[in-house]
Amino acid sequence: MSDDRRPDGHGPQHPSRPTGEALDPGRERWRELVRAKALRSAPERREPFETSSGIRVRDLYTPADVAGLDEDRDLGRPGEYPFTRGVQPTMYRSRFWTMRQYAGFATAEETNRRFRYLLEQGQTGLSVAFDLPTQMGYDSDAPEADGEVGRVGVPITSLADMAVLVDGLPLGQVSTSMTINATAPILLALYVASAEAQGVPRESISGTTQNDILKEYIARGTYIFPPRPSMRLVTDVFEFCATELPKWNTISISGYHMREAGATAAQELAFTLADAIAYVEAAVARGLDVDDFAGRLSFFFAAWSELFEEVAKFRVARRMWATIMRERFGALNPRSWVCRFHVQTAGSSLTAQSVDNNVVRTTIQALAAVLGGAQSLHTNSRDEALALPTEEAARLALRTQQILAYEAGVTETPDPLAGSYYVESLSNELEAAAWAYLDEIETMGGTLAAIEGGFQQRQIQEAAYRVQQAIESGAQVVVGVNRFRDDEVSTPPLQRIDPDGERRQVERVRRVRAERSAGVWAAAMDRLEAVARGDGNLMPPILEAVRAYATVGEISDRLRVAWGEHRELITV
Repeated sequence: MSDDRRPDGHGPQHPSRPTGEALDPGRERWRELVRAKALRSAPERREPFETSSGIRVRDLYTPADVAGLDEDRDLGRPGEYPFTRGVQPTMYRSRFWTMRQYAGFATAEETNRRFRYLLEQGQTGLSVAFDLPTQMGYDSDAPEADGEVGRVGVPITSLADMAVLVDGLPLGQVSTSMTINATAPILLALYVASAEAQGVPRESISGTTQNDILKEYIARGTYIFPPRPSMRLVTDVFEFCATELPKWNTISISGYHMREAGATAAQELAFTLADAIAYVEAAVARGLDVDDFAGRLSFFFAAWSELFEEVAKFRVARRMWATIMRERFGALNPRSWVCRFHVQTAGSSLTAQSVDNNVVRTTIQALAAVLGGAQSLHTNSRDEALALPTEEAARLALRTQQILAYEAGVTETPDPLAGSYYVESLSNELEAAAWAYLDEIETMGGTLAAIEGGFQQRQIQEAAYRVQQAIESGAQVVVGVNRFRDDEVSTPPLQRIDPDGERRQVERVRRVRAERSAGVWAAAMDRLEAVARGDGNLMPPILEAVRAYATVGEISDRLRVAWGEHRELITV
């Protein structure tokens, strides 16, 4: 461990970086002589100018604002600690980010066709959306699933469904990202079993399970079990993949959903890193060596339209995580210090009015991700405020990434905004705001204690309320909604879900139950429950259960019996 500790023993001293306005006589003369004269004839639009995180944007940035910047300490070079300038020495000069389009709807057959289409269009990674029953641990024929099967993602209940979903896809060549949390170990087991059935060895299987249960309690709500057994499942995946799936990213620690719920950029950054600290602490408490699993941790951030704050956020995320891993957790392998992340453009920024405007929003947001050095990117489609995307809309969203990669010139050098007076100052102030939140969480006893007390939830709700007030008052402009409305608004053709898909899906679930070996199934389920009531790693018995054609709902129900279900505490 580093000696650079705070006196309270709770972590590293925060690096001292320059924040606030530095004294600059030249700037003061400019304000008094040039700016003051201009203001008499053209007053500024508002006062103050602030980012979404409440950071004051000054009227002019100068070299004085970065005079205290230490290149080695604060920036490094691409591929070197603290990775502010990127995780790879050559970044996009060698290889573009993985271009993903999130897809999943109706049935496994239809989603498989969409994946094949996107791969033909140049997509370089798969990204699976699961329907709500799958996310919540219910089978497609459960009463709780009625009307929700295949609506917001693909329904996967058993190995039979997963085999159809990945049929003919090159699983040994493309990585697959799965947005799944409470049932993440089950879906991972289904994917591994399907890949092995195709002849793909475990060491060649690559991808990511989101597997981030803490943010579900904070912002999204698709949890099943209480927090502490849920954390056990997360660390079981860490432990299993450390030895069995060397190319698998065991978690995608997600700020995206917190940002979608209304968090500011500073809150998204801080609360995501707080969750990450909790996961590392849980794994270390399990007895895992930090360098055995930290290199497969990944992150998932949102990209909003405030370009420079978003670029600063991505750069700071790398710098803060490198500091936390090296100084707080004593990781020795430089790979353990690296913050690799996927970015998705902001779904909640999309408007149902004037959907063509969404193409522009998504382009700006994708540009922020690229300038910020993302490893993977999903661009939302123009029609997603109305329905799941059509093929045409998804293709245009993918073309947005391809134009940025091949035509815009923004990939020619790593971190092209490095050294900008504004971006470096903004990065430092955003980092200071994030450390302040982390310190507050630390004083509460850590992430789980803060979640149980509702701290993160309240902070996000208050930030969302302030934004909604600003939009309703007109202080925050949303083009096409509260200003610059189109005279005529037309609805484009929308993706329609086959109403017969749910019936076919339910029939397959019931056929699987009828045709499987009852004895093999029962023995696997009994072993699963026994391990759940003990302290062994659950991934091997889950793999055994899915190979016996146990369903997602059946496995989840056995864990419900062992652990109970989480109920949100409502405070008045």
